[in-house]
Amino acid sequence: MLFNSYVFIFLFLPITLLIYFGLNKRRLVFVSLIWLVFASLTYYGWQNPKYVLLITGSIVFNYTIGTWLRSRGRTGSIYKRKFALIAGISGNLLLLGVFKYADFFISNVNSLAGLRTPLPHITLPVGISFFTFTQIAYLVDAGRGDAKRHTISVYALFVSFFPYLLAGPIIHHKELIPQFCRLREKLLNHRNLNRGIYLFSLGLFKKLVIADAFAGWVSNGFDHAVTLTFIEAWATSLSYMLQLYYDFSGYTDMALGTALMFNIKLPINFDSPYQSSDIQEFWRRWHITLGRFVRDYIYIPLGGSRISEARTLLNLMVTFLLVGLWHGAGWTFVLWGGLHGAALAAHRLWKRCPVRMPKMLGWFLTFNFVNAAWVFFRARTLKDAVRVLGGMAGMNGLVLPEALRGGLKSLQSVGVRFGECLVHLGGGERTMGIILAGLLLCLLFRNSNEMVSRFKPDLIHLVFASVVALISILHLGSHSEFLYFRF
Repeated sequence: MLFNSYVFIFLFLPITLLIYFGLNKRRLVFVSLIWLVFASLTYYGWQNPKYVLLITGSIVFNYTIGTWLRSRGRTGSIYKRKFALIAGISGNLLLLGVFKYADFFISNVNSLAGLRTPLPHITLPVGISFFTFTQIAYLVDAGRGDAKRHTISVYALFVSFFPYLLAGPIIHHKELIPQFCRLREKLLNHRNLNRGIYLFSLGLFKKLVIADAFAGWVSNGFDHAVTLTFIEAWATSLSYMLQLYYDFSGYTDMALGTALMFNIKLPINFDSPYQSSDIQEFWRRWHITLGRFVRDYIYIPLGGSRISEARTLLNLMVTFLLVGLWHGAGWTFVLWGGLHGAALAAHRLWKRCPVRMPKMLGWFLTFNFVNAAWVFFRARTLKDAVRVLGGMAGMNGLVLPEALRGGLKSLQSVGVRFGECLVHLGGGERTMGIILAGLLLCLLFRNSNEMVSRFKPDLIHLVFASVVALISILHLGSHSEFLYFRF
């Protein structure tokens, strides 16, 4: 069930809200909690009910290990605690490995050993990367003695709460479980409901109206075009850069908005990342909860920056290679992660120099690096990535619109051609205008977090939200999946 579907917006969400707050109004707090767990599992299993057993088994397994670590594990042998923690983490990684990386592992073994082992082609359960990371963090905290006691019903809701279940944000138990237990948050809060609907509408507009506008050009450029000229290649890369941002941040806005309707406040996951003036700032603004997770549970346990400079740089590389692999089972993802790890290492070394880079130059370099790296993230193969990057470097020539021939005819002597400049993308005259509008919107205007913080239930906001929601609802028929569901 997608957020951007009729059944979610007009049936599932309002029914879930009405029953949840109706039960709480009658002081049936425990029943309302069970109802929310049931609704969340129904949401998760809507397309494939068999995966409800998968997430339920994962919840029971991790709750059992976590309970032992939190209670008897504190007084038991340190070796037993470590064994239980390692067993718990290994169980989660095994689950993730089987469903997400089996084909990747077998295909690479086949290539190296000259084997022909058939690939299992296991369907990836949506959201498995997110609820697995969430529970690994919980187990680590339980092993440290940082997790408090709570019932399995509360824990089940923490893992399965439907607003963030499929694509994040990656939630820390300390910031969410206490909210589920606060009695004052159980009753309908009209301020939160209004702000939640407003934020949900912004996210829906981002996804359906903005992100999906780029989808066709991205698909044509990456998957279908044999060659790409200079303008076509840049239009392809920038279209994906914008599609990914508006798609994923739009999903996050809808997740935060939906949770807020239930009086639950989720952490911000995006903060205008394309405005960043260096790569470190980019990762403080992009997929913030993932950055927090890898910092706390991978980078710092590896030693972080408390050790030698060489080890610190190595830790950055290892961390981001794993970040790349987490996003997908393919060498293009590993390379994308490696590029970001190398960029962060280079940035760390640069900060030791006495010369300071001008902010605008830093932004220009960061923006173009991120854009080029996204090419590997999106491309199905390294060959496809090289094809797009080659076009961006001008290796396939430059084609300018026919209308410019009169004034720039002399450029033909250096190989510039005139004609339809976006023919391989299926784009027209409006393509570059839409790309420019998308860039200006995320670079110069307030983001949705800032907009919702200024929200007031007045006429101006009512009209704006109504127009945004109406335009979005008119685009509901597309039923396009969110990009991060693949990761």
